[in-house]
Amino acid sequence: MTKQELLRDAHFEEVAEAKVDAKHRITLGRVIEGSVTSYRVYQNGVGQIVLDPMVTVPAHEAWLFRNPRAAQMVREGLADARRKRLVKAKEDYTKYLSDTP
Repeated sequence: MTKQELLRDAHFEEVAEAKVDAKHRITLGRVIEGSVTSYRVYQNGVGQIVLDPMVTVPAHEAWLFRNPRAAQMVREGLADARRKRLVKAKEDYTKYLSDTP
């Protein structure tokens, strides 16, 4: 992975100082926000570490992230919805709903 691909924003600010415990672990405590579930860890030649936050995606939804065309269509649809650009459906789709998944 190139530096440009890894660093989506090159402006860093110190947010906390973490001390290593007896087992050489650190805790991030209040630094973590949102739905982060794991981190990719990168280290350079002088020992600096970058943590890239990751979120878990359910397997049945992963196809969307592997399909750029479908993902773009979803983004466009969400943008249309935010702009209130909605079209009334010609059919009532509630008849297809059921209580079982």
